Amino acid sequence: MTIIESIVLGIIQGVTEFLPVSSSGHLELAKVILGDTSVPEESLTFTVVLHFATALSTLVIFRKEVLEIFRGLFQLKWNEEAKFSVKIILSMIPAVFVGLLFEEQLAVFFSRNILLVGLMLLLTAVLLLLADKAKSTNKKVSFSNAVLVGISQAIAMLPGISRSGATISTSVLLGIDRTKAARFSFLMVVPLIFGKIGKDILSDDLNFQSSEIIPISAGFIAAFVAGLLACKWMISLVKKSKLSYFSLYCAIVGIAAISYTLLN
Repeated sequence: MTIIESIVLGIIQGVTEFLPVSSSGHLELAKVILGDTSVPEESLTFTVVLHFATALSTLVIFRKEVLEIFRGLFQLKWNEEAKFSVKIILSMIPAVFVGLLFEEQLAVFFSRNILLVGLMLLLTAVLLLLADKAKSTNKKVSFSNAVLVGISQAIAMLPGISRSGATISTSVLLGIDRTKAARFSFLMVVPLIFGKIGKDILSDDLNFQSSEIIPISAGFIAAFVAGLLACKWMISLVKKSKLSYFSLYCAIVGIAAISYTLLN
């Protein structure tokens, strides 16, 4: 993989991790377009690095909220920080359950399955359109809401379903304030990303070549910077009810992916 390709993939990951257009789906499409021939282990290493970069950008943007979560976990008080921490933990359970029990089955879907990506992008488009039409409210995330949003996150492990799109749409349809929905959506995935990175490192599935250090570093920086910008932009867009634009985009890319598969 060249430095230019690494930067392109890094930007795609950084932008699409936060914008509701499916980062996993776009990475699969990009690999096909760029003719990525890396072996699975090398591809996994690069993917892990990019996810670490976007998780780090989330921590930078929400550093105050992250500190609140840690305070809530270690204080023996049932205050707002503690409640929010419990909600984050509840939201993680469905994805952890699916990830641990169906890891091999999920891996099959990440093998340039462009037809599946296209179909799931169409599903994402429908979710975003429904959320955009929903009425704005001032509700906070409840404990039951956290579980339901967590289920959406677990379903979004399929390539083509936007994680942020699914979780934010579910939150908005449940009547949660749009800004709170975006904030909760971005924070709930950080522990999962770091957990997955730790699991991959301990399992020795990563294959790091010294010759790849420059391209991987370039991809990391690109993903981190793009993630910072996209995260701030997405919060503003959700607040202004601009999800319909992303719905149209997902529909166009989804139809293009399906057409590509059928024609080839």
